[in-house]
Amino acid sequence: MTASSANAGALTHRLSSSVQLTVDAAATNVTRLGSTFSISGNGVDTTDGNTANTISVGTITSGVYAPGTIAATQDTPGQAFSFSQSYTQADAIPTSAVTVGAVANFGNITSTTAGSAGSLAGTIGTNGAIAITAGGAGTNATGQFVSELSILH
Repeated sequence: MTASSANAGALTHRLSSSVQLTVDAAATNVTRLGSTFSISGNGVDTTDGNTANTISVGTITSGVYAPGTIAATQDTPGQAFSFSQSYTQADAIPTSAVTVGAVANFGNITSTTAGSAGSLAGTIGTNGAIAITAGGAGTNATGQFVSELSILH
């Protein structure tokens, strides 16, 4: 008679904990809008005031395009015609860097002031108890305790 062998297997127990505290930095995100100009017509002659049939020479100052003034004259008085024009002025190129928290001359801007830690705090006790204290504006606190038990046989 042979005795069967015993298999003790393996038992693993892992504990891990972490606390992450962050305070947001000040940030500014901008998108500078460019100039757009369009003109279309049918049955008209155009001029910029200087040269007949000239649409526009325009000028660029500080990175902003400014089209010339456009005048349209109907080709045949009393006949059908169409004429349209549109212009979107670009944001001017700033002469100095934008100060965080300030509003610059851009068409699309998001500016966020720095967070304040205030009383932001976090601890994890040896028993796994998590204690987190809220901070001021622009703060995050995350606490985590993980207990993992593996039994292999």
